[in-house]
Amino acid sequence: MAPPGPPSYGSGDVVLEPRKRPRQARSRATVERILASGRAVLLRDGYDAFSTNRVAEAAGISPGSLYQYFPNKHAIVAAIVERYSDEVSDKVAAALADRLGEVGPGMVRACADALLTALEENAALLRVVFEELPARQNAARRTTLERRVQDLVAAYLAAAGAGTPSVRQPAVVAWVLVLALENLAVRWVLDAPPIPRDVLLDELVRLCLGYLSDPQSRP
Repeated sequence: MAPPGPPSYGSGDVVLEPRKRPRQARSRATVERILASGRAVLLRDGYDAFSTNRVAEAAGISPGSLYQYFPNKHAIVAAIVERYSDEVSDKVAAALADRLGEVGPGMVRACADALLTALEENAALLRVVFEELPARQNAARRTTLERRVQDLVAAYLAAAGAGTPSVRQPAVVAWVLVLALENLAVRWVLDAPPIPRDVLLDELVRLCLGYLSDPQSRP
């Protein structure tokens, strides 16, 4: 499955994307400054108060310079969310790729731990993404993160459990596992329930292994 393209947001038939792709080093540096400043403004002021003028001021550039690359605040937020999703999926994908030939609790725990770590490192931005962004933008974030990890999980399941009834449709199993783990991990980070991290990891491992086990082999 090919990775999804960069998300675009708007209303009606209006597509909101970066105005131009930075090619020169100076242009790339400007875009990086805009995104870094936008991320800081988003965390400081929240989505409702987020504006291009505030981002331009934080980046030390004029609004006109900002508009050369991003037509509005939605395009900036889209780029910030896409980059954040890439950061999380890169870390989970790396943990999974490192253990692609392994089978068992250790591999499952390592991947769940990588997901928790990635979410914990940017808990403030995670809260904004899940609790403040409009549903359309949040849906794009989920697609960016989940598709990549699902592909890797499906590949692992196909290689590790080919022929068993529980993994005859690796893509389906991967979809269920990724969404279950992601939502449990996100709620643990955001809600801070009285559940120790190690205990949560133990339960996530049990959840995954129980789901992956062949029901016909149980007594």
